Amino acid sequence: MPANILLVEDEPAIQELIAFNLTQAGHHVLRASTAEAALTLVKNALPDLVLLDWMLPGISGIEVAKRLRADERTRHVPIIMLTARSDEQDKIAGLETGADDYITKPFSPRELLARIKAVLRRRAPQMTDDTVEIRGLKLDPVTHRVSGAESPIDLGPTEFRLLHFFMTHPERVHSRSQLLDQVWGDHVFVEERTVDVHIRRLRSALEPSGHDALIQTVRGTGYRFSTQG
Repeated sequence: MPANILLVEDEPAIQELIAFNLTQAGHHVLRASTAEAALTLVKNALPDLVLLDWMLPGISGIEVAKRLRADERTRHVPIIMLTARSDEQDKIAGLETGADDYITKPFSPRELLARIKAVLRRRAPQMTDDTVEIRGLKLDPVTHRVSGAESPIDLGPTEFRLLHFFMTHPERVHSRSQLLDQVWGDHVFVEERTVDVHIRRLRSALEPSGHDALIQTVRGTGYRFSTQG
């Protein structure tokens, strides 16, 4: 599934090469050559993943990673550090700032894409193309098909994204504002009660197969997708 990737790299040739390969793989790429530009872009729209060069002019990539992890809004955005440093201590330092992975230059486009896929699967599984199946409810992001007890379920695009997010984050309680950020997108100004409307539509669509009970209301908090039913 295409991801919005923020590429922070100050060397034009490397930035161009990485951006080209990411675009060819179907991802949408935002580019920044400095830490300041990267932090401004993040304020405007939350990316699905950040590719962050260690050695940046001015504020370093390590400092950017620290700031992203210190902010509640950006704390969970996956980060992959890009660096020419291969020393083990440097690798540990990068990971200790909160980076999810670390790739040493030079690297092949294939290796980078594989690392991105692995990090997204671990940190943002709703961004992958993997089919998800829970208690007879099956969702395929590639074909955009959902079935319950082997019968097709017709969902609108928002309900599909909502169900995909729920199924890839089972048992966790999500507030309405968190669901808005994750499903509708960061900086999208939608009433929180809109979430309730789409939850009702989703439950209604899942009712014939009996899977509506998997979506639980947690009073005063939000919603949870429970594998227990």
